[in-house]
Amino acid sequence: MLKIFRFLKPWRWSITVLLGLVFSQVLSDLFLPTLMADIIDKGVMRGDTDYILRIGGFMLLITVFSISCAVASSWISANVAAGFGQSLRSAVFTKVSLFSLHEFDQFGASTLITRATNDITQVQMVSIMIARMLLMAPMLALGGIIMAYLKDPQLTWILAVAVPALIALVLMIARKAIPLFSSIQIKIDRLNVTLREALSGVRVIRAFNRVDHEQKRFENANDGLADTYISVNRLMAFMMPGLMLIMNLTTLSILWFGFDRIEAGTLQLGSLIAFTQYAMQILFGFMMMSMMFNILPRAQAAAVRIDEILQLNPSIVDPANPQTSTAAAAIEFKAVDFRYPGAEVLALKGISFRAEPGQVTAIIGSTGAGKSTLTRMIPRFYDVEAGQILLADLDIRDYAQQALRQRIAYVPQQTTLFSGSLKNNLRIADPNADEAQLTLAATTAQAMSFIGELDGVWDHELQQGGSNLSGGQKQRLAIARALLRKADVYLFDDCFSALDFKTDAKLRAALKTDVRDATVIIVAQRIGTVMDADQILVMDEGEIVGRGTHAQLLQECPTYQEIVASQLRAEDAA
Repeated sequence: MLKIFRFLKPWRWSITVLLGLVFSQVLSDLFLPTLMADIIDKGVMRGDTDYILRIGGFMLLITVFSISCAVASSWISANVAAGFGQSLRSAVFTKVSLFSLHEFDQFGASTLITRATNDITQVQMVSIMIARMLLMAPMLALGGIIMAYLKDPQLTWILAVAVPALIALVLMIARKAIPLFSSIQIKIDRLNVTLREALSGVRVIRAFNRVDHEQKRFENANDGLADTYISVNRLMAFMMPGLMLIMNLTTLSILWFGFDRIEAGTLQLGSLIAFTQYAMQILFGFMMMSMMFNILPRAQAAAVRIDEILQLNPSIVDPANPQTSTAAAAIEFKAVDFRYPGAEVLALKGISFRAEPGQVTAIIGSTGAGKSTLTRMIPRFYDVEAGQILLADLDIRDYAQQALRQRIAYVPQQTTLFSGSLKNNLRIADPNADEAQLTLAATTAQAMSFIGELDGVWDHELQQGGSNLSGGQKQRLAIARALLRKADVYLFDDCFSALDFKTDAKLRAALKTDVRDATVIIVAQRIGTVMDADQILVMDEGEIVGRGTHAQLLQECPTYQEIVASQLRAEDAA
Protein backbone atom coordinates (compact mmCIF):
# COMPACT_ATOMS: atom_id res chain seq x y z
CA MET A 1 0.00 0.00 0.00
CA LEU A 2 2.92 2.33 0.70
CA LYS A 3 3.97 1.92 -2.94
CA ILE A 4 0.70 3.26 -4.34
CA PHE A 5 0.62 6.05 -1.76
CA ARG A 6 3.26 7.73 -3.94
CA PHE A 7 0.27 9.02 -5.91
CA LEU A 8 -0.51 11.25 -2.91
CA LYS A 9 2.53 13.41 -3.66
CA PRO A 10 0.52 16.21 -5.40
CA TRP A 11 -1.48 16.63 -2.18
CA ARG A 12 1.48 16.73 0.25
CA TRP A 13 0.66 20.28 1.36
CA SER A 14 -2.98 19.39 1.92
CA ILE A 15 -1.85 16.39 3.96
CA THR A 16 0.46 18.65 5.99
CA VAL A 17 -2.47 20.96 6.78
CA LEU A 18 -4.58 17.90 7.58
CA LEU A 19 -2.00 16.67 10.09
CA GLY A 20 -1.99 20.10 11.72
CA LEU A 21 -5.79 20.16 11.97
CA VAL A 22 -5.97 16.65 13.43
CA PHE A 23 -3.22 17.48 15.94
CA SER A 24 -5.08 20.66 16.95
CA GLN A 25 -8.34 18.72 17.33
CA VAL A 26 -6.64 16.10 19.52
CA LEU A 27 -5.05 18.76 21.73
CA SER A 28 -8.43 20.43 22.13
CA ASP A 29 -10.13 17.15 23.04
CA LEU A 30 -7.38 16.32 25.55
CA PHE A 31 -7.63 19.75 27.18
CA LEU A 32 -11.39 19.58 27.80
CA PRO A 33 -11.37 16.94 30.62
CA THR A 34 -8.81 19.01 32.55
CA LEU A 35 -11.07 22.06 32.30
CA MET A 36 -14.03 19.91 33.38
CA ALA A 37 -12.04 18.79 36.43
CA ASP A 38 -11.30 22.42 37.29
CA ILE A 39 -14.99 23.38 36.98
CA ILE A 40 -15.99 20.59 39.36
CA ASP A 41 -13.17 20.99 41.90
CA LYS A 42 -12.87 24.79 41.89
CA GLY A 43 -16.32 25.84 40.76
CA VAL A 44 -19.05 23.35 41.67
CA MET A 45 -17.48 22.10 44.92
CA ARG A 46 -16.89 25.71 46.09
CA GLY A 47 -20.08 27.20 44.64
CA ASP A 48 -18.13 29.71 42.52
CA THR A 49 -20.61 30.51 39.72
CA ASP A 50 -18.37 33.08 38.05
CA TYR A 51 -15.57 30.54 37.74
CA ILE A 52 -17.98 27.98 36.29
CA LEU A 53 -19.23 30.44 33.68
CA ARG A 54 -15.76 31.66 32.80
CA ILE A 55 -14.23 28.20 32.38
CA GLY A 56 -17.45 26.92 30.76
CA GLY A 57 -17.27 29.67 28.14
CA PHE A 58 -13.63 28.79 27.52
CA MET A 59 -14.65 25.13 27.09
CA LEU A 60 -17.31 26.19 24.61
CA LEU A 61 -14.74 28.07 22.52
CA ILE A 62 -12.40 25.09 22.56
CA THR A 63 -15.27 22.81 21.54
CA VAL A 64 -16.17 25.09 18.63
CA PHE A 65 -12.49 25.14 17.62
CA SER A 66 -12.34 21.32 17.83
CA ILE A 67 -15.50 20.99 15.71
CA SER A 68 -14.08 23.42 13.14
CA CYS A 69 -10.88 21.40 12.93
CA ALA A 70 -12.89 18.20 12.53
CA VAL A 71 -15.04 19.64 9.73
CA ALA A 72 -12.04 21.13 7.92
CA SER A 73 -10.00 17.93 8.24
CA SER A 74 -12.94 15.85 6.98
CA TRP A 75 -13.32 18.14 3.96
CA ILE A 76 -9.58 18.02 3.18
CA SER A 77 -9.36 14.24 3.64
CA ALA A 78 -12.36 13.68 1.37
CA ASN A 79 -10.82 15.86 -1.35
CA VAL A 80 -7.41 14.22 -1.03
CA ALA A 81 -8.95 10.73 -1.18
CA ALA A 82 -11.06 11.65 -4.21
CA GLY A 83 -8.03 13.07 -6.02
CA PHE A 84 -5.94 10.08 -4.99
CA GLY A 85 -8.54 7.69 -6.42
CA GLN A 86 -8.76 9.72 -9.62
CA SER A 87 -4.98 9.68 -10.10
CA LEU A 88 -4.78 5.98 -9.35
CA ARG A 89 -7.55 5.10 -11.81
CA SER A 90 -5.87 7.23 -14.49
CA ALA A 91 -2.52 5.55 -13.84
CA VAL A 92 -4.04 2.06 -14.00
CA PHE A 93 -5.98 2.82 -17.19
CA THR A 94 -2.92 4.39 -18.82
CA LYS A 95 -0.79 1.38 -17.90
CA VAL A 96 -3.41 -1.10 -19.12
CA SER A 97 -3.71 0.78 -22.42
CA LEU A 98 0.01 0.11 -22.96
CA PHE A 99 -0.32 -3.63 -22.38
CA SER A 100 0.17 -6.00 -25.26
CA LEU A 101 -2.32 -8.81 -25.83
CA HIS A 102 0.04 -11.02 -23.83
CA GLU A 103 -0.63 -8.98 -20.66
CA PHE A 104 -4.37 -8.91 -21.39
CA ASP A 105 -4.31 -12.69 -21.72
CA GLN A 106 -2.33 -12.94 -18.49
CA PHE A 107 -4.82 -10.96 -16.39
CA GLY A 108 -8.14 -11.22 -18.22
CA ALA A 109 -10.58 -8.38 -18.81
CA SER A 110 -12.75 -9.13 -15.76
CA THR A 111 -9.96 -8.88 -13.19
CA LEU A 112 -8.59 -5.73 -14.84
CA ILE A 113 -12.02 -4.12 -14.52
CA THR A 114 -12.29 -5.23 -10.88
CA ARG A 115 -8.85 -3.87 -10.05
CA ALA A 116 -9.55 -0.54 -11.76
CA THR A 117 -12.89 -0.08 -9.97
CA ASN A 118 -13.56 -2.14 -6.83
CA ASP A 119 -9.95 -2.41 -5.66
CA ILE A 120 -9.24 1.29 -6.12
CA THR A 121 -12.49 2.12 -4.31
CA GLN A 122 -11.33 -0.01 -1.36
CA VAL A 123 -7.98 1.80 -1.20
CA GLN A 124 -9.68 5.18 -1.59
CA MET A 125 -12.08 4.48 1.29
CA VAL A 126 -9.22 3.38 3.53
CA SER A 127 -7.21 6.47 2.63
CA ILE A 128 -10.08 8.62 3.98
CA MET A 129 -10.10 6.62 7.20
CA ILE A 130 -6.32 6.78 7.50
CA ALA A 131 -6.42 10.54 7.03
CA ARG A 132 -8.88 10.87 9.90
CA MET A 133 -8.92 7.85 12.21
CA LEU A 134 -5.44 6.37 11.92
CA LEU A 135 -3.80 9.77 12.34
CA MET A 136 -6.02 10.74 15.25
CA ALA A 137 -6.09 7.44 17.15
CA PRO A 138 -2.39 7.20 18.12
CA MET A 139 -2.30 10.89 19.08
CA LEU A 140 -5.44 10.49 21.19
CA ALA A 141 -4.24 7.29 22.87
CA LEU A 142 -0.73 8.57 23.64
CA GLY A 143 -1.94 11.98 24.73
CA GLY A 144 -4.62 10.38 26.91
CA ILE A 145 -2.05 8.17 28.64
CA ILE A 146 0.15 11.20 29.39
CA MET A 147 -2.75 13.29 30.70
CA ALA A 148 -4.17 10.41 32.76
CA TYR A 149 -0.77 9.80 34.35
CA LEU A 150 -0.48 13.50 35.20
CA LYS A 151 -3.91 13.42 36.84
CA ASP A 152 -3.25 10.34 38.98
CA PRO A 153 -0.24 8.09 38.47
CA GLN A 154 -1.56 5.45 40.89
CA LEU A 155 -4.73 4.69 38.84
CA THR A 156 -2.83 4.21 35.59
CA TRP A 157 -2.19 0.54 36.49
CA ILE A 158 -5.79 -0.06 35.43
CA LEU A 159 -4.92 1.20 31.96
CA ALA A 160 -1.80 -0.97 31.99
CA VAL A 161 -4.14 -3.97 32.25
CA ALA A 162 -6.96 -2.75 29.96
CA VAL A 163 -4.84 -1.67 26.97
CA PRO A 164 -2.95 -4.99 26.56
CA ALA A 165 -6.25 -6.88 26.95
CA LEU A 166 -7.78 -4.76 24.20
CA ILE A 167 -4.74 -5.25 21.92
CA ALA A 168 -4.82 -9.02 22.53
CA LEU A 169 -8.49 -9.16 21.54
CA VAL A 170 -7.85 -7.20 18.35
CA LEU A 171 -4.84 -9.34 17.36
CA MET A 172 -6.74 -12.55 17.98
CA ILE A 173 -9.59 -11.47 15.71
CA ALA A 174 -7.28 -9.93 13.11
CA ARG A 175 -5.25 -13.17 12.82
CA LYS A 176 -8.38 -14.97 11.62
CA ALA A 177 -9.87 -12.08 9.64
CA ILE A 178 -6.85 -11.10 7.52
CA PRO A 179 -6.89 -14.27 5.32
CA LEU A 180 -10.62 -13.84 4.80
CA PHE A 181 -10.22 -10.22 3.71
CA SER A 182 -7.56 -11.28 1.21
CA SER A 183 -9.81 -13.97 -0.27
CA ILE A 184 -12.72 -11.57 -0.72
CA GLN A 185 -11.01 -9.78 -3.63
CA ILE A 186 -10.27 -13.09 -5.37
CA LYS A 187 -13.90 -14.16 -5.00
CA ILE A 188 -15.11 -10.82 -6.34
CA ASP A 189 -12.95 -11.51 -9.41
CA ARG A 190 -14.50 -14.95 -9.79
CA LEU A 191 -18.00 -13.51 -9.49
CA ASN A 192 -17.23 -10.86 -12.13
CA VAL A 193 -15.85 -13.47 -14.54
CA THR A 194 -18.95 -15.64 -14.14
CA LEU A 195 -21.29 -12.69 -14.53
CA ARG A 196 -19.43 -11.31 -17.56
CA GLU A 197 -19.47 -14.69 -19.32
CA ALA A 198 -23.15 -15.21 -18.56
CA LEU A 199 -24.14 -11.78 -19.90
CA SER A 200 -21.89 -11.72 -22.97
CA GLY A 201 -22.76 -15.31 -23.88
CA VAL A 202 -26.49 -15.07 -23.24
CA ARG A 203 -27.39 -16.12 -26.80
CA VAL A 204 -25.32 -19.29 -26.63
CA ILE A 205 -26.58 -20.08 -23.13
CA ARG A 206 -30.21 -19.81 -24.18
CA ALA A 207 -29.66 -21.61 -27.47
CA PHE A 208 -28.28 -24.66 -25.63
CA ASN A 209 -30.72 -24.45 -22.69
CA ARG A 210 -27.93 -23.84 -20.20
CA VAL A 211 -29.71 -21.10 -18.26
CA ASP A 212 -30.13 -23.30 -15.18
CA HIS A 213 -26.50 -24.40 -15.32
CA GLU A 214 -25.24 -20.81 -15.55
CA GLN A 215 -27.60 -19.83 -12.76
CA LYS A 216 -25.99 -22.47 -10.55
CA ARG A 217 -22.50 -21.30 -11.56
CA PHE A 218 -23.41 -17.75 -10.58
CA GLU A 219 -25.04 -18.88 -7.34
CA ASN A 220 -21.94 -20.88 -6.39
CA ALA A 221 -19.68 -17.88 -6.98
CA ASN A 222 -22.15 -15.55 -5.27
CA ASP A 223 -22.61 -17.87 -2.29
CA GLY A 224 -18.84 -18.25 -1.94
CA LEU A 225 -18.42 -14.48 -1.72
CA ALA A 226 -21.40 -14.12 0.64
CA ASP A 227 -20.10 -16.90 2.94
CA THR A 228 -16.73 -15.18 3.20
CA TYR A 229 -18.39 -11.87 4.03
CA ILE A 230 -20.54 -13.61 6.65
CA SER A 231 -17.46 -15.24 8.19
CA VAL A 232 -15.75 -11.84 8.41
CA ASN A 233 -18.85 -10.21 9.87
CA ARG A 234 -19.16 -12.95 12.48
CA LEU A 235 -15.63 -12.23 13.63
CA MET A 236 -16.35 -8.51 13.64
CA ALA A 237 -19.50 -9.19 15.66
CA PHE A 238 -17.32 -10.49 18.49
CA MET A 239 -15.07 -7.46 18.41
CA MET A 240 -17.46 -4.71 19.42
CA PRO A 241 -18.99 -6.52 22.43
CA GLY A 242 -15.49 -7.48 23.53
CA LEU A 243 -14.25 -3.93 23.22
CA MET A 244 -17.28 -2.57 25.07
CA LEU A 245 -16.77 -5.16 27.83
CA ILE A 246 -13.17 -4.05 28.31
CA MET A 247 -14.19 -0.38 28.27
CA ASN A 248 -16.98 -0.88 30.80
CA LEU A 249 -14.79 -2.99 33.11
CA THR A 250 -12.12 -0.31 32.85
CA THR A 251 -14.61 2.43 33.76
CA LEU A 252 -15.97 0.36 36.66
CA SER A 253 -12.46 -0.30 37.97
CA ILE A 254 -11.51 3.39 37.76
CA LEU A 255 -14.66 4.42 39.65
CA TRP A 256 -14.26 1.63 42.23
CA PHE A 257 -10.67 2.39 43.13
CA GLY A 258 -11.09 6.11 42.48
CA PHE A 259 -13.84 6.55 45.09
CA ASP A 260 -11.67 4.73 47.61
CA ARG A 261 -9.00 7.36 46.99
CA ILE A 262 -11.57 10.17 47.23
CA GLU A 263 -12.71 8.85 50.61
CA ALA A 264 -9.08 8.72 51.70
CA GLY A 265 -8.70 12.36 50.61
CA THR A 266 -5.92 11.64 48.09
CA LEU A 267 -8.01 12.34 44.96
CA GLN A 268 -10.56 14.98 44.06
CA LEU A 269 -13.88 14.22 42.32
CA GLY A 270 -13.08 16.38 39.28
CA SER A 271 -9.74 14.65 38.79
CA LEU A 272 -11.48 11.25 38.93
CA ILE A 273 -13.98 12.32 36.27
CA ALA A 274 -11.16 13.72 34.14
CA PHE A 275 -9.19 10.49 34.58
CA THR A 276 -12.27 8.50 33.51
CA GLN A 277 -12.66 10.65 30.41
CA TYR A 278 -8.98 10.22 29.54
CA ALA A 279 -9.35 6.47 29.97
CA MET A 280 -12.27 6.50 27.52
CA GLN A 281 -10.24 8.57 25.06
CA ILE A 282 -7.34 6.12 25.34
CA LEU A 283 -9.57 3.09 24.79
CA PHE A 284 -11.47 4.87 22.03
CA GLY A 285 -8.16 5.60 20.32
CA PHE A 286 -7.21 1.94 20.49
CA MET A 287 -10.69 1.00 19.27
CA MET A 288 -10.23 3.20 16.22
CA MET A 289 -6.84 1.63 15.54
CA SER A 290 -8.31 -1.86 15.95
CA MET A 291 -11.05 -1.07 13.46
CA MET A 292 -8.45 0.21 11.01
CA PHE A 293 -6.29 -2.88 11.43
CA ASN A 294 -9.25 -5.03 10.49
CA ILE A 295 -10.10 -2.90 7.45
CA LEU A 296 -6.51 -2.47 6.30
CA PRO A 297 -5.94 -6.14 5.29
CA ARG A 298 -8.62 -5.94 2.61
CA ALA A 299 -7.25 -2.63 1.37
CA GLN A 300 -3.76 -4.12 1.46
CA ALA A 301 -4.92 -7.04 -0.71
CA ALA A 302 -6.50 -4.55 -3.12
CA ALA A 303 -3.34 -2.41 -3.13
CA VAL A 304 -1.19 -5.44 -3.99
CA ARG A 305 -3.45 -6.25 -6.94
CA ILE A 306 -3.33 -2.64 -8.15
CA ASP A 307 0.44 -2.51 -7.78
CA GLU A 308 0.77 -5.72 -9.82
CA ILE A 309 -0.66 -3.80 -12.76
CA LEU A 310 1.42 -0.67 -12.15
CA GLN A 311 4.67 -2.64 -11.76
CA LEU A 312 4.16 -4.90 -14.77
CA ASN A 313 6.19 -3.73 -17.73
CA PRO A 314 4.56 -4.32 -21.14
CA SER A 315 6.31 -7.00 -23.15
CA ILE A 316 6.00 -4.90 -26.32
CA VAL A 317 7.54 -1.42 -26.13
CA ASP A 318 8.72 1.20 -28.57
CA PRO A 319 12.40 1.14 -29.57
CA ALA A 320 14.76 3.70 -28.05
CA ASN A 321 15.32 5.25 -31.49
CA PRO A 322 12.23 4.66 -33.65
CA GLN A 323 12.76 4.60 -37.40
CA THR A 324 10.55 5.19 -40.40
CA SER A 325 10.66 4.07 -44.01
CA THR A 326 9.50 5.76 -47.19
CA ALA A 327 9.73 2.58 -49.25
CA ALA A 328 6.67 0.88 -50.71
CA ALA A 329 4.57 -0.67 -47.93
CA ALA A 330 5.25 -4.31 -48.70
CA ILE A 331 4.77 -6.86 -45.92
CA GLU A 332 7.43 -9.56 -45.66
CA PHE A 333 7.69 -12.48 -43.23
CA LYS A 334 11.14 -14.02 -42.86
CA ALA A 335 11.23 -17.45 -41.15
CA VAL A 336 8.78 -16.33 -38.44
CA ASP A 337 8.11 -18.62 -35.47
CA PHE A 338 5.58 -17.75 -32.78
CA ARG A 339 3.92 -19.44 -29.85
CA TYR A 340 1.31 -18.03 -27.49
CA PRO A 341 2.55 -17.41 -23.92
CA GLY A 342 2.45 -20.65 -21.96
CA ALA A 343 1.82 -22.81 -25.04
CA GLU A 344 4.06 -25.77 -25.80
CA VAL A 345 3.35 -25.93 -29.54
CA LEU A 346 4.31 -23.24 -32.05
CA ALA A 347 1.32 -21.43 -33.55
CA LEU A 348 3.42 -20.31 -36.54
CA LYS A 349 6.37 -22.28 -37.91
CA GLY A 350 8.89 -20.88 -40.35
CA ILE A 351 6.47 -18.50 -42.07
CA SER A 352 8.05 -16.74 -45.06
CA PHE A 353 6.26 -14.77 -47.77
CA ARG A 354 6.04 -11.28 -49.26
CA ALA A 355 2.87 -9.30 -49.92
CA GLU A 356 3.37 -6.51 -52.44
CA PRO A 357 1.53 -3.17 -52.72
CA GLY A 358 -1.20 -3.16 -55.35
CA GLN A 359 -1.78 -6.88 -54.89
CA VAL A 360 -4.22 -8.96 -52.87
CA THR A 361 -2.70 -11.73 -50.78
CA ALA A 362 -5.27 -14.21 -49.51
CA ILE A 363 -4.76 -16.72 -46.70
CA ILE A 364 -6.89 -19.83 -46.44
CA GLY A 365 -6.72 -22.98 -44.38
CA SER A 366 -8.46 -25.12 -41.82
CA THR A 367 -9.61 -23.86 -38.45
CA GLY A 368 -6.64 -23.44 -36.13
CA ALA A 369 -4.13 -23.29 -38.97
CA GLY A 370 -2.75 -19.94 -37.72
CA LYS A 371 -4.36 -17.56 -40.22
CA SER A 372 -5.64 -15.02 -37.68
CA THR A 373 -2.47 -15.35 -35.61
CA LEU A 374 -0.46 -14.34 -38.67
CA THR A 375 -2.49 -11.15 -39.21
CA ARG A 376 -2.18 -10.21 -35.52
CA MET A 377 1.58 -10.27 -35.80
CA ILE A 378 1.64 -7.48 -38.40
CA PRO A 379 0.25 -4.64 -36.15
CA ARG A 380 2.58 -6.05 -33.46
CA PHE A 381 -0.14 -7.25 -31.12
CA TYR A 382 2.38 -10.00 -30.35
CA ASP A 383 6.12 -10.18 -31.04
CA VAL A 384 7.75 -12.97 -33.00
CA GLU A 385 9.70 -15.68 -31.20
CA ALA A 386 12.11 -16.02 -34.11
CA GLY A 387 12.50 -14.41 -37.51
CA GLN A 388 11.44 -10.99 -38.77
CA ILE A 389 8.39 -9.17 -40.06
CA LEU A 390 9.16 -6.25 -42.36
CA LEU A 391 6.96 -3.33 -43.36
CA ALA A 392 8.42 -1.23 -46.17
CA ASP A 393 11.70 -3.18 -45.81
CA LEU A 394 12.03 -2.18 -42.14
CA ASP A 395 11.52 -4.51 -39.15
CA ILE A 396 8.23 -3.63 -37.48
CA ARG A 397 10.04 -3.65 -34.11
CA ASP A 398 12.02 -0.62 -35.29
CA TYR A 399 8.84 1.46 -35.69
CA ALA A 400 7.08 3.30 -32.88
CA GLN A 401 3.88 1.34 -32.29
CA GLN A 402 1.66 4.33 -33.08
CA ALA A 403 3.53 5.03 -36.34
CA LEU A 404 3.34 1.36 -37.32
CA ARG A 405 -0.39 1.06 -36.69
CA GLN A 406 -1.08 4.38 -38.38
CA ARG A 407 -0.08 2.71 -41.65
CA ILE A 408 -2.36 -0.29 -41.09
CA ALA A 409 -6.12 -0.67 -41.27
CA TYR A 410 -7.25 -3.80 -39.45
CA VAL A 411 -10.65 -5.51 -39.48
CA PRO A 412 -10.66 -8.23 -36.79
CA GLN A 413 -12.51 -11.50 -36.95
CA GLN A 414 -14.85 -10.41 -34.19
CA THR A 415 -16.41 -7.05 -34.98
CA THR A 416 -16.24 -4.43 -32.24
CA LEU A 417 -18.55 -1.41 -32.33
CA PHE A 418 -18.97 1.14 -29.57
CA SER A 419 -22.04 2.83 -28.14
CA GLY A 420 -22.65 6.19 -29.77
CA SER A 421 -23.53 7.54 -33.19
CA LEU A 422 -22.72 5.60 -36.34
CA LYS A 423 -20.50 8.37 -37.70
CA ASN A 424 -18.47 8.49 -34.49
CA ASN A 425 -17.88 4.76 -34.77
CA LEU A 426 -16.51 5.20 -38.29
CA ARG A 427 -14.49 8.27 -37.35
CA ILE A 428 -12.39 6.17 -35.01
CA ALA A 429 -10.27 5.57 -38.10
CA ASP A 430 -10.21 9.26 -39.09
CA PRO A 431 -11.64 11.83 -36.65
CA ASN A 432 -11.64 14.52 -39.37
CA ALA A 433 -13.58 12.55 -41.99
CA ASP A 434 -16.45 14.51 -43.54
CA GLU A 435 -19.77 13.09 -44.72
CA ALA A 436 -18.52 12.62 -48.29
CA GLN A 437 -15.64 10.45 -47.06
CA LEU A 438 -17.99 8.50 -44.80
CA THR A 439 -20.30 7.88 -47.75
CA LEU A 440 -17.46 6.74 -50.01
CA ALA A 441 -16.12 4.26 -47.43
CA ALA A 442 -19.60 2.94 -46.67
CA THR A 443 -20.41 2.58 -50.37
CA THR A 444 -17.25 0.54 -50.98
CA ALA A 445 -18.13 -1.63 -47.97
CA GLN A 446 -21.66 -2.15 -49.38
CA ALA A 447 -23.12 -0.58 -46.23
CA MET A 448 -25.05 2.39 -47.68
CA SER A 449 -27.98 0.13 -48.54
CA PHE A 450 -28.93 -0.17 -44.88
CA ILE A 451 -27.35 3.03 -43.50
CA GLY A 452 -29.73 5.13 -45.59
CA GLU A 453 -32.70 3.38 -43.96
CA LEU A 454 -31.57 4.03 -40.37
CA ASP A 455 -33.20 6.73 -38.26
CA GLY A 456 -30.92 9.75 -38.34
CA VAL A 457 -28.64 8.03 -40.90
CA TRP A 458 -25.11 9.00 -39.74
CA ASP A 459 -26.44 10.18 -36.37
CA HIS A 460 -28.13 6.84 -35.70
CA GLU A 461 -27.27 5.69 -32.18
CA LEU A 462 -25.62 2.30 -31.89
CA GLN A 463 -26.03 0.29 -28.72
CA GLN A 464 -23.08 -1.25 -26.91
CA GLY A 465 -21.37 -3.72 -29.22
CA GLY A 466 -23.70 -2.72 -32.05
CA SER A 467 -26.35 -5.05 -30.66
CA ASN A 468 -29.10 -3.26 -32.62
CA LEU A 469 -27.51 -4.35 -35.94
CA SER A 470 -27.19 -7.71 -37.64
CA GLY A 471 -23.86 -9.54 -37.92
CA GLY A 472 -23.48 -8.67 -41.60
CA GLN A 473 -24.29 -5.01 -40.98
CA LYS A 474 -21.69 -4.81 -38.20
CA GLN A 475 -19.04 -6.41 -40.40
CA ARG A 476 -19.71 -4.01 -43.24
CA LEU A 477 -19.42 -1.06 -40.85
CA ALA A 478 -16.12 -2.43 -39.55
CA ILE A 479 -14.85 -2.70 -43.13
CA ALA A 480 -16.03 0.85 -43.87
CA ARG A 481 -14.21 2.06 -40.77
CA ALA A 482 -10.97 0.45 -41.98
CA LEU A 483 -11.36 1.93 -45.48
CA LEU A 484 -11.76 5.38 -43.97
CA ARG A 485 -8.18 5.13 -42.66
CA LYS A 486 -6.68 5.36 -46.21
CA ALA A 487 -3.89 3.11 -44.99
CA ASP A 488 -0.88 1.56 -46.71
CA VAL A 489 -1.80 -1.95 -45.52
CA TYR A 490 -5.26 -3.49 -45.13
CA LEU A 491 -5.77 -6.61 -43.02
CA PHE A 492 -9.15 -8.33 -43.39
CA ASP A 493 -9.25 -11.17 -40.86
CA ASP A 494 -12.11 -13.40 -42.00
CA CYS A 495 -14.45 -10.40 -41.90
CA PHE A 496 -16.43 -11.42 -45.02
CA SER A 497 -17.87 -14.53 -43.35
CA ALA A 498 -21.24 -12.95 -42.48
CA LEU A 499 -21.74 -11.60 -46.03
CA ASP A 500 -23.67 -13.41 -48.72
CA PHE A 501 -21.83 -14.38 -51.91
CA LYS A 502 -23.32 -11.50 -53.91
CA THR A 503 -22.34 -8.81 -51.36
CA ASP A 504 -18.96 -10.46 -50.92
CA ALA A 505 -18.27 -10.27 -54.67
CA LYS A 506 -19.42 -6.65 -54.92
CA LEU A 507 -17.28 -5.63 -51.96
CA ARG A 508 -14.12 -7.29 -53.33
CA ALA A 509 -14.70 -5.69 -56.74
CA ALA A 510 -15.04 -2.26 -55.10
CA LEU A 511 -11.91 -2.87 -53.05
CA LYS A 512 -9.82 -3.34 -56.20
CA THR A 513 -10.58 0.26 -57.14
CA ASP A 514 -10.60 1.89 -53.69
CA VAL A 515 -7.38 0.35 -52.31
CA ARG A 516 -5.59 -0.51 -55.55
CA ASP A 517 -2.25 0.97 -54.38
CA ALA A 518 -2.26 -0.63 -50.92
CA THR A 519 -1.06 -4.01 -49.69
CA VAL A 520 -4.16 -6.10 -49.00
CA ILE A 521 -4.16 -9.30 -46.95
CA ILE A 522 -7.43 -11.21 -46.73
CA VAL A 523 -8.03 -14.15 -44.40
CA ALA A 524 -11.03 -16.20 -45.48
CA GLN A 525 -12.66 -19.59 -45.23
CA ARG A 526 -14.53 -19.45 -48.54
CA ILE A 527 -12.86 -20.30 -51.82
CA GLY A 528 -15.05 -17.74 -53.58
CA THR A 529 -13.48 -14.97 -51.48
CA VAL A 530 -9.86 -15.85 -52.27
CA MET A 531 -9.89 -17.35 -55.76
CA ASP A 532 -9.36 -13.98 -57.50
CA ALA A 533 -6.41 -12.99 -55.28
CA ASP A 534 -2.99 -12.31 -56.83
CA GLN A 535 -1.39 -14.65 -54.31
CA ILE A 536 -2.99 -17.33 -52.16
CA LEU A 537 -1.26 -18.81 -49.11
CA VAL A 538 -2.55 -22.18 -47.90
CA MET A 539 -1.88 -22.81 -44.20
CA ASP A 540 -2.07 -26.01 -42.19
CA GLU A 541 -1.02 -26.43 -38.55
CA GLY A 542 0.90 -23.16 -38.48
CA GLU A 543 2.84 -23.73 -41.72
CA ILE A 544 2.45 -22.51 -45.29
CA VAL A 545 1.86 -25.67 -47.31
CA GLY A 546 1.04 -24.00 -50.59
CA ARG A 547 1.28 -20.66 -52.39
CA GLY A 548 0.35 -19.36 -55.80
CA THR A 549 -2.73 -18.40 -57.78
CA HIS A 550 -5.99 -20.31 -57.71
CA ALA A 551 -5.14 -22.15 -60.91
CA GLN A 552 -1.65 -23.06 -59.73
CA LEU A 553 -2.82 -24.37 -56.37
CA LEU A 554 -5.49 -26.50 -58.03
CA GLN A 555 -2.66 -28.29 -59.81
CA GLU A 556 0.00 -28.38 -57.10
CA CYS A 557 -1.48 -28.21 -53.57
CA PRO A 558 -3.41 -31.23 -52.18
CA THR A 559 -4.61 -29.26 -49.14
CA TYR A 560 -6.07 -26.57 -51.37
CA GLN A 561 -7.64 -29.20 -53.59
CA GLU A 562 -9.37 -30.69 -50.54
CA ILE A 563 -10.73 -27.29 -49.51
CA VAL A 564 -11.98 -26.59 -53.02
CA ALA A 565 -13.56 -30.03 -53.31
CA SER A 566 -15.42 -29.51 -50.03
CA GLN A 567 -16.92 -26.18 -51.19
CA LEU A 568 -17.30 -26.13 -54.98
CA ARG A 569 -18.38 -28.40 -57.76
CA ALA A 570 -15.67 -29.32 -60.26
CA GLU A 571 -17.01 -27.00 -62.94
CA ASP A 572 -17.23 -24.05 -60.48
CA ALA A 573 -13.67 -24.61 -59.22
CA ALA A 574 -12.23 -24.38 -62.70
